[in-house]
Amino acid sequence: MEGSEAVKSTLTSYVAPLFAGAIAGVSVDVALYPLDTLKTRLQSQQGFYKAGGFKGVYRGLLTVASASVPTSALFFVSYEATKSLMTPMVTPQYISFVHMFAASVGEVLACVLRVPTDIAKQRKQTYVGKEQISSIRILVKAFQTDGFRNGLYRGFFSTVLRDLPFSFIQLPLWEFLKSVVKENNDGQISSFQSALCGSVAGGVAAAATTPLDLAKTRIMLAENYSETRKIRIKPVLSEIYSVNGFRGLFAGVTPRFTGFMVGGFVFFGAYDEAKSFLTRHFDR
Repeated sequence: MEGSEAVKSTLTSYVAPLFAGAIAGVSVDVALYPLDTLKTRLQSQQGFYKAGGFKGVYRGLLTVASASVPTSALFFVSYEATKSLMTPMVTPQYISFVHMFAASVGEVLACVLRVPTDIAKQRKQTYVGKEQISSIRILVKAFQTDGFRNGLYRGFFSTVLRDLPFSFIQLPLWEFLKSVVKENNDGQISSFQSALCGSVAGGVAAAATTPLDLAKTRIMLAENYSETRKIRIKPVLSEIYSVNGFRGLFAGVTPRFTGFMVGGFVFFGAYDEAKSFLTRHFDR
């Protein structure tokens, strides 16, 4: 009996978030990919229309869809595992710090898969040649030209620095809003209500971290890493500010804000619904 309970606990704590995260990730990426493409082209140094404008907004979708499954699964299983491990160690008033730390662990691990995928995706999104170039060819060329660190993992630290503040805002805000809903609903919350909380949290976090996302995009899209010194976050943002002012730092904020509001709704709603379904299934 104890062995059976231990198996159920493992399935609920690890397997359910793993599969629910995979479902949530592919759902939001497929649904919102056109907005992400438009945002990337708005942030491109070559300009929106030269980067492709409104044409081919689904270019690179297969790359993202195939990679979002392991990336989101890894994020949520890490997040839930870290949260479960640390929650008993702190008092309730410090629970937000647990959520922040758990989110940071999940983000760093997810970025190991996310960064090469983003490089291939964003170069496909801004590629305007007649010949269709595959994601594998893009990554092989990046590796041959600039090596492992500066080719496949160019922008890794800028991605981490972008995603950590995003998660510091989004995940604790999502958890906080859910706790408010539960307090006013006898401790209950539906997947739809969780999705609404995720929508608000995603929009706020996206708007606040747009400059970091802009820097990451410019770094990943740079054609020749070895010949440019403006490849780090601060010089990139300084150059953008000197040319376009404060407003320039928030290029692409509207599609990013809109995308993450809708994306937060789909992502967290799908995650909670899938997790609840799997948990009920495992508890039988």
